[in-house]
Amino acid sequence: MNRFGAFLLAGATVAMLAAPASADRRRRPAGVGTANPSALIAAEIAFARAAREDGQWTAFRKFADDEAVMFVPQPVMAKDWLKGRANPAQPVQWEPYQVWMSCDGTLGVTKGEWNRPDGSVGYFTTIWKQQKKGDYRWVLDQGDALNEPLEKPDWLSASVADCPQRGSGEPQHTGDGDHEKRREAGMTGYGQADDGTLRWSYKVSPDNSRVLSVYLRKNGSMTEVLSSSVAGQAN
Repeated sequence: MNRFGAFLLAGATVAMLAAPASADRRRRPAGVGTANPSALIAAEIAFARAAREDGQWTAFRKFADDEAVMFVPQPVMAKDWLKGRANPAQPVQWEPYQVWMSCDGTLGVTKGEWNRPDGSVGYFTTIWKQQKKGDYRWVLDQGDALNEPLEKPDWLSASVADCPQRGSGEPQHTGDGDHEKRREAGMTGYGQADDGTLRWSYKVSPDNSRVLSVYLRKNGSMTEVLSSSVAGQAN
């Protein structure tokens, strides 16, 4: 079950983070050391506000990358699935708790909690890709229901990948780029930042169960920072 809908953000910290994000991103093209986690918070805020004001699926269409994927429960091309879909009367609400971002700012991940009007709760994970104009669009949205809500942190946490060291002989692009190995391992979908310092992949089984993994470059190696498993469910 995915997070679909809008959220009411609580906390002045998030609001302050969001305000300058788009302007900062316009001034700074992607590159080493240009990661700006607040830009992802701003994207979540705008995404959720649009869902609340314009309708759930309208917002999902508006903020989706052309190659965006969602799970229903098998992976589908989001824009195809969303086309012409009527908005629900009462959207889900959500807010982000954690952010991870590549060194060059071209890819980021947000995770947080959603809740529905019927009282059910769950978590979401959104992967965001920077566009040519510097803004962000989501390329993958997934999550699941929980028996209890996630514990809300006092502060949003943000982690930025270590940047490749210039002049050290270390390749500036640290991604392995070996798509064949990923296919052989059964990975259904995958992607990475332009500089390779943030990667994600997911595997979906015939019973609709899936696993999403996110890796961030820390201390000279790729470290798994998020692993999300969703049990199988009927179509």
